[in-house]
Amino acid sequence: MDEGKEIQKRKPTRLKDFDYNMAGAYFITICTRNRRNILSTIVGEGSPLPQLSHCGKIADKWVQRIAAKYAEISVDNYVIMPNHIHLLLLLTVDDGRGDPSPTIVAAIGWLKYQITKEINETCNMDDKRIFQRSFHDHVVRNRQDYQEIVKYICENPARWYFDKLYLED
Repeated sequence: MDEGKEIQKRKPTRLKDFDYNMAGAYFITICTRNRRNILSTIVGEGSPLPQLSHCGKIADKWVQRIAAKYAEISVDNYVIMPNHIHLLLLLTVDDGRGDPSPTIVAAIGWLKYQITKEINETCNMDDKRIFQRSFHDHVVRNRQDYQEIVKYICENPARWYFDKLYLED
């Protein structure tokens, strides 16, 4: 290895020493690889909404199946943007009988796998890797935090062109 080049370390994406098996609310953002706009387009004026693409409809289907797979996890709110998905997940207390055992990390891994698998089976895309390697999470700390996240999710389509994840096609 060239000693003149520094190895770039990945920034830790999880809250240090936090147990992601704990009951609570979690705000999750999953981005497409290279921020490709493959999930939706934002349409309408005033109160624009995402119009789901074929890939976005697949993502929507699997988001709605999270609770069927993980009985302890419910999707409280979500939006599928052109190149990312915002989810507000609620994890209830695990009584140890869940199969599979519920964790936010496991549920997001399962979700990304299912979406990627179906997109790759039904779409002819050059790059078979649909999502970035990890995901961003925010542990919801209180009611005000929760309400701000719900508002953010609902208003995200109206702010799309100003969003830090916005990229033109």
